[in-house]
Amino acid sequence: MRKKFSIGRIIVYAFLFLYALVVAAPLFLMIITSLKENLEFMKAPLALPQGMNLSGYASVFSNEQFFRSILNSAVVALVSLAVSLTVSILLSYALARYRGRWVRRWYLFFLVGMIVPIRLGVLFLNDMFNKLGLLNSLWGLICIYTAMSIPFSMFILTGYIKMIPAELDDAAFIDGCSTARMIPQIIVPLIKPALATVAIYNFLPIWNDMYFPLIFIFDNEKRTFMQYVTTFYGQYYTDYNLIFSALTFATMVSLVFYAFGSRSLVKGLTAGALKG
Repeated sequence: MRKKFSIGRIIVYAFLFLYALVVAAPLFLMIITSLKENLEFMKAPLALPQGMNLSGYASVFSNEQFFRSILNSAVVALVSLAVSLTVSILLSYALARYRGRWVRRWYLFFLVGMIVPIRLGVLFLNDMFNKLGLLNSLWGLICIYTAMSIPFSMFILTGYIKMIPAELDDAAFIDGCSTARMIPQIIVPLIKPALATVAIYNFLPIWNDMYFPLIFIFDNEKRTFMQYVTTFYGQYYTDYNLIFSALTFATMVSLVFYAFGSRSLVKGLTAGALKG
């Protein structure tokens, strides 16, 4: 029994190690490419760099448009997360605590948002934003990303709130605590792992998205960071050193954001999904 168990663990760890290599290989290739000159990359794209060429990073960080695009992406991502988390907490509390036929229907309605991709409604969004004056506006992107984030956030938070005994709410009401006061002071601290999970899961696609900014943003001053990276591609010439330097920076931002909530990520996913 001990021998079989040891062999099984070895196989599992070997599989995890190989999987880690597969995941880390593109990141490693991106970093070493950012340290190469264009000619060196063309000759040997998979080889190690011959020297530390930091000209790509110097060009990226010395461009004024770089900092403006970073600010735009940060505003869009953080505001979208703040709005979606606020709405999702209130929605999830209502779906978790109240009973009735309409509760089940609303729950299924928001779950459909996880199945149907929002990109199918690009033409409708274009017409709606044109009428509302949200074309070429960061607020238009914020509306899109907020709508994208709510279904998954509701799914995780509803399951997590169901794990909190309803008697805790009753005790708070008996002590004179209102619902508007109980949710931020009692419920929110208890669902921090789920909030970290939702924030990480939603931040990454918002930060890395290039599709919606290319469609709805026209002015250079309102470009997001990933949209700014597309300007490095040319019809006859592409500066790969510059592109991979910018992508390496974008990846580092995502990893830093992930590091702050990584401890709560697995706990929040499993607890919320099992109860939901």
